[in-house]
Amino acid sequence: MDSTFRRERKKPVAEMNVVPYIDVMLVLLVIFMVTAPMLTQGLQVDLPKAVTDNLSLRNREPIIVSIKADGSYWLKQGNAKDRRVQPDDIPSAVQKIVDRHPDAPVLVNGDHRVNYGVVVTLMARLQQAGVANVGLLTQASPDAQR
Repeated sequence: MDSTFRRERKKPVAEMNVVPYIDVMLVLLVIFMVTAPMLTQGLQVDLPKAVTDNLSLRNREPIIVSIKADGSYWLKQGNAKDRRVQPDDIPSAVQKIVDRHPDAPVLVNGDHRVNYGVVVTLMARLQQAGVANVGLLTQASPDAQR
């Protein structure tokens, strides 16, 4: 065989072509940029009742802030008796308890007849006072009995 007709074999290229992945990522970026503003819009809805899991307190006494239908505020820690508290005093009173018991969960127990805005305002004031985690207490739905 003549060496002039012989081709040199090229070694296979072992590089990954990332251009298609970049195209996919750019398309996803555009999709998320277009849909993100739509997700932040709020609608007025009538929320349904739902079956939820019970909260595990793991031997921690919760701090419960209650708002009754008459607009009165009550504070309770663990097995202690409920005591009436003025709305302006709640953040400082809860913060004092949280300082002594940092692992105690703070739960808001709002009557279903209380305006939603009142409950949200209370939760916001608690978080502004330095309470990191604020939860809501609910009553189990009748469907939970199944």
